[in-house]
Amino acid sequence: MSTLHSRASSGRLTGKDLINTGIYSAIYFVMIMALAMTGYIPVMMPLLCVIGPIIGGIPFMLFLTKVKKFGMILIMSGIMGMMMALTGMGFYALPVALVSGLIAELLWKRANYNRARSSVFVCGFFHIWLWGNFIPLFTNPDGYFATRAEFGPDYEAALTALLPPVMNLVLLVCCFVFGVLGGLLGRAMLKKHFIKAGIA
Repeated sequence: MSTLHSRASSGRLTGKDLINTGIYSAIYFVMIMALAMTGYIPVMMPLLCVIGPIIGGIPFMLFLTKVKKFGMILIMSGIMGMMMALTGMGFYALPVALVSGLIAELLWKRANYNRARSSVFVCGFFHIWLWGNFIPLFTNPDGYFATRAEFGPDYEAALTALLPPVMNLVLLVCCFVFGVLGGLLGRAMLKKHFIKAGIA
């Protein structure tokens, strides 16, 4: 039985797989963008690396119950990176998303697409893509704030005070840690779906 499952999981992506990836990517993106709209409040910017992975963990964990083939997580991660670039959040989210998505993809494949304990770490690595949005703020703050001049100097001063250079690493860690917590929350809320998908 496990051999049959392994063979099925290693096959090529089908139209149904791509449709599932597209649907869950859209749901996930809408949730994250709704949260990102609160970023005009300075304190909400760093909190995006806390709240985003927790809230995003719910649809992502549901998505994992559909992932039985290599490539679906990487595609979803790439979509998030591209959408960030297209919506003016910067280019860095794309390469970060591809790397974190690949790590998550490999981890889920190694778990044979059915280990609940591994799924929460997959969720943690996946959410590192969010950190990519903050890289320009630390590497090129003048360029970053130039694209947000309409927010005014008070916004720039408040955000700069909230995000000194050391916060770059802190935000990276937060994306992973709260991604794991989001995975635990999602797994608990979607327990029936995990059982039905044979993830134990």
